[in-house]
Amino acid sequence: MSKKAFLFPGQGSQYVGMAKDLFDNSVEAKEMIITADDALGINLSYIMFNGPEDQLKQTEFTQPAIFLHSVVLASIIRTLSPQAAAGHSLGEYSALVSAGAIQFYEAIKLVRARGLEMQQAGKENPGTLAAIVGLTPEKVEMFCNEASKEGIVQCANFNSPGQIVISGSVDGVKKAMELCKKGGAKLVKELVVSGAFHSPLMQSAKDNLLNVLDKTPFYNSRFPVYANVTAKPVTDKNEIKKLLYEQVTSPVRWEETINNMISDGIDEFYEIGPGKVLQGLVKRINPDVKAFGIDKFADVEKYL
Repeated sequence: MSKKAFLFPGQGSQYVGMAKDLFDNSVEAKEMIITADDALGINLSYIMFNGPEDQLKQTEFTQPAIFLHSVVLASIIRTLSPQAAAGHSLGEYSALVSAGAIQFYEAIKLVRARGLEMQQAGKENPGTLAAIVGLTPEKVEMFCNEASKEGIVQCANFNSPGQIVISGSVDGVKKAMELCKKGGAKLVKELVVSGAFHSPLMQSAKDNLLNVLDKTPFYNSRFPVYANVTAKPVTDKNEIKKLLYEQVTSPVRWEETINNMISDGIDEFYEIGPGKVLQGLVKRINPDVKAFGIDKFADVEKYL
């Protein structure tokens, strides 16, 4: 018997037209998307289906859009019955809904609040991200430590072997980029984002999110969700909430997460939501496991 896990993408996977075919072909999808618009009091589905892309790229819309697309898919294909789940940054919220740890209606409001808070923190404490390819985590951490004399900078995502994202103040990140280049990185590229995600510059977002987390009912999850902060499985509702709080300023330990899931017997991964980013990372982490993607209604039909 193969053991299946659902993986849920984070920010950056959005595209104009996302979830439109789900809305058109599935009554359940349509109801969930209308419910989300009502819960938020904004026409999120219009922005998802029609753009403009610049608006969809704003964190306050991007996060609920990717979340909504992902949880709608997970709901339609729940008969695939995953034994575990994980999500990349924002995707952790989608994973928790798929595992029954947060109810959809509460979660969409929570994710919208997270997007708004992170966007606001990005305005108050401007920062940036950069992708570093071809260096070990130890090397990148060393260069970040050295660069932090210039400004805040730390590892934000350990995505796959040799692919790390750093985050922090503009000066700190620029200095670390320079050091990584000199230190032999194959590629060093600044990323276009609205804030220094997963760095201490997100502290105000983290504090404000705590109020929303405290008002949101959490439940023990039906199956383990591997947390970004620890890369370990969690099912306890109080621990889940605490880890979502810590996640805002902590690195996403994705490579470790996937390796731990594989050690625990998972051999089939399904990326549920827009894009193909996580399938690519899984293949780089371990080419021997199977990775599939479910994004469009046509993908759903293959598995139903």
